[in-house]
Amino acid sequence: MSKRTLALLAAFAASIIYGLNHTIAKGVMPTHVQPYGFILLRLLGATVLFWAISFWGPKEKISKKDWGRLFLCAIFGMAVNMLSFFKGLSLSTPINSAVLATITPIIVVVLSAILIKEKITLQKGFGVLLGLIGALALILFGVKVKQDAPNIPLGNFLFLVNATSFGFYLLLVKSLLGKYHPLTIMKWLFTVGFLLTLPISYSEFAEIEWQQLPLDIIGAILFVVIGTTFLTYLFNVFALTQLKASTVGVFIYIQPLVGILFAIGTGKDQLSLIKIIAIILVVVGVYLVSKTPKPTP
Repeated sequence: MSKRTLALLAAFAASIIYGLNHTIAKGVMPTHVQPYGFILLRLLGATVLFWAISFWGPKEKISKKDWGRLFLCAIFGMAVNMLSFFKGLSLSTPINSAVLATITPIIVVVLSAILIKEKITLQKGFGVLLGLIGALALILFGVKVKQDAPNIPLGNFLFLVNATSFGFYLLLVKSLLGKYHPLTIMKWLFTVGFLLTLPISYSEFAEIEWQQLPLDIIGAILFVVIGTTFLTYLFNVFALTQLKASTVGVFIYIQPLVGILFAIGTGKDQLSLIKIIAIILVVVGVYLVSKTPKPTP
């Protein structure tokens, strides 16, 4: 099997894991583990795993001038990104999170225009507009409260915070990935992210009653720590070494499909007219933003 085929399989597997994560992680919170405590578990587990495999990677030192950028990447890519997403998931629903998590490419286009003055074409501008309308539709017009979702509008807003934070991270980390091996970046990002979130998340982590956790909940926690946190980063990094970023980006469309089907199939969420309209608007918006325009002859 060629490396390209393996890379395609890795990108596909990462999207499947992300899609399943919305429902699986939701099943753990907040009954068994509070969202911030869950984040500490994610960062601690991934930090240990990345340090363990980094010994097979190159031995690199981060330059002093790059530590400031790495620190910012850890803030936006690990701390704010993860804390806002899991807090949002504890307040909202799996389908909402699966839809709004895919809005990151739209956020990246907007941030690129603001921060690095990248031009927005008419196609991308229309995509941004559609995606944001879909996101606002979920926040303003969706169901406000469910039994396992006490504040859906706030949760949906936190998903937007998550997507915006991750957009900042993607812009900031690009130059670091051009200078250092991905494993070097990952092990330090997760280490700094763990230390940053420790004061915020430790109290909820300490409340976990390990002896009272059912086996299926322990399995769900392991899935999130090993699968959603460690393997997805590893798979995407490998995919990016063999494929264009635009090719890897196409797999983002699998995530909401898997997330929605799994949430409905397990009875954890259900579709409504507003959700269907929002899904269409967001997916079409992301498609327009991600589509590479044909070169002018």
